[in-house]
Amino acid sequence: MAIERTRNFSIIAHIDHGKTTLSDRLLEFTKTISERQKQDQLLDAMDLERERGITIKAHPVCMSYKARDGQIYKLNLLDTPGHVDFSYEVSRSLAACEGALLLVDASQGVEAQTVANLNLALGQKLEVIAVINKIDLPSADVDKVKRQLEDILQLPSDNAVPASAKMGIGIEDILEAIVKHVPAPKDPADGYLRASVFDSVFDAYRGVVSYVRIVSGTITRGQRIRMMSTGLDYEVKDLGVFRPKMTACEKLEPGDVGYLIANVKTTADVKIGDTITESRRPSPEPLPGFKEIHPLVFSGIYPVSTDDFESLKAAVGKLQINDSAFTFMAESSAALGFGFRCGFLGLLHMEIVQERLRREFNMDVISTYPSVIYEVRKTDGTEVMVDNPCFLPPAQQIEEIREPTVKVFIMIPNEYIGDIMQLVMDKRGQVNNTETLDDRRVMLHTLLPLNEILVDFNDKLKSLTRGYGSMDYEHAGYRADDLVKMDMLIAGEPVDAFSCIVHRSKAESRGRQLAAKLKEVIPQQLFVVAIQAAIGGKVIARESISALRKDVTAKCYGGDITRKRKLLEKQKEGKKKMKAIGRVNIPQEAFIEVLKTN
Repeated sequence: MAIERTRNFSIIAHIDHGKTTLSDRLLEFTKTISERQKQDQLLDAMDLERERGITIKAHPVCMSYKARDGQIYKLNLLDTPGHVDFSYEVSRSLAACEGALLLVDASQGVEAQTVANLNLALGQKLEVIAVINKIDLPSADVDKVKRQLEDILQLPSDNAVPASAKMGIGIEDILEAIVKHVPAPKDPADGYLRASVFDSVFDAYRGVVSYVRIVSGTITRGQRIRMMSTGLDYEVKDLGVFRPKMTACEKLEPGDVGYLIANVKTTADVKIGDTITESRRPSPEPLPGFKEIHPLVFSGIYPVSTDDFESLKAAVGKLQINDSAFTFMAESSAALGFGFRCGFLGLLHMEIVQERLRREFNMDVISTYPSVIYEVRKTDGTEVMVDNPCFLPPAQQIEEIREPTVKVFIMIPNEYIGDIMQLVMDKRGQVNNTETLDDRRVMLHTLLPLNEILVDFNDKLKSLTRGYGSMDYEHAGYRADDLVKMDMLIAGEPVDAFSCIVHRSKAESRGRQLAAKLKEVIPQQLFVVAIQAAIGGKVIARESISALRKDVTAKCYGGDITRKRKLLEKQKEGKKKMKAIGRVNIPQEAFIEVLKTN
């Protein structure tokens, strides 16, 4: 099909604004899927996506559409995730497109992630078509959303298409808007083959499957190709498009989005954002790649059974191939054995990776408390990056510790502004300015330490605003603060697995919480065991596990009391000796229990 009649577009929106449902309707309307194949969330291939009702991976699909002008168009759609942790998936998908449908819920209006995704699309210079979805809801207010489109997003509301993906209203209008407003791909007709790799998956039988967007030239089966980042040559074994299942074809032409299987066997040989060119006549320069993704949250992942380390190593390697934001390196811990220090974009991303390890690879894993990377300036002027409390230099060598901060944009209804400001203050943040969006909602521009928003910030935001609040964040550099390393001592010995870096003002409450939890899970010994939280040499919280008393007088019945006293004194001497030389063996279950509850 001529490149003039090809359209590449993606669907972007806040979470739950109806992206996947709209893609289902588009597939049905263009008859890409038959009645027999119909099901909800068709493009969400993972069980996890269906269960949670969220999109985790971007999904490409190719459709044919006969427009009102009688012409047949080839439409390549990429359905994208909405959650802030998966925004890198969105940016990669947008790089393969010329246009984007921006979905806005007619009852909820513009949300934080809507703004963030629109900025991503405008940054890639895409043509944006606004779609007001869910107009069938009783609470829908189309006029209010049109005002928000103009006031908040600066998009013309005249071109906005009203629709309901669930009821199938306005689907043809959306397709016509795509044909009319999204530009056709440009082909720099210089004869060089250039294809951009925007995703890849691992197939146990066929090796690495690369998802590509052809920018110029043509790829055919049997052709010799070269990966420009590694310089390695391969032969194309199979190629095709997604309809929505993989459908083989003879060649991929400029503007096409499809898949390519060459004899690539290892996951390390394919890099997301790489350029594929021809071996005989390579392109002089690669296509602009994607910006490098830097993980923000770190956590140790260890197999529950140490025998499974090699299996875990293979599993994380395969996971990394289609999740370029996930990083890992081997580490060992005295308590948990051998495992990996893994980097994630956020807590949901971390949760999804752990769940995929359990389901797709049958791995039973423990993860340590999530932490962030700190910049530490030492007294000799050198700087080190610390992602694990164990590697923090001694206190006397530290001049200052800087922690990562994030700009958080919080959209809330007016009446909750006091509660949310209090939440931001509790998390050591500051509100820089407040922007009134309309008569009901405001946007707070805040600066918060990343460490504070990791675990429960989003949950608290949702519960305080009855589910109406939404947030988006971006990295905002490092700042120095009064941070300290808190050690947990059990019977006077520090345990590395429970160490953490905390702000001095929060150290005591965190220490009490951990000590109380450890008291529950460590079994009683024959002597009193002290559990202490300490900063340097100063103990800031303490719990004691009482001694397990063996009844040494059980055999004494009747007789003189002095006999019993003698036995009890002997026991007391033994306990004193045991306390001096005794060690507490913490069972593996105790580590798992504490790290789980964290």
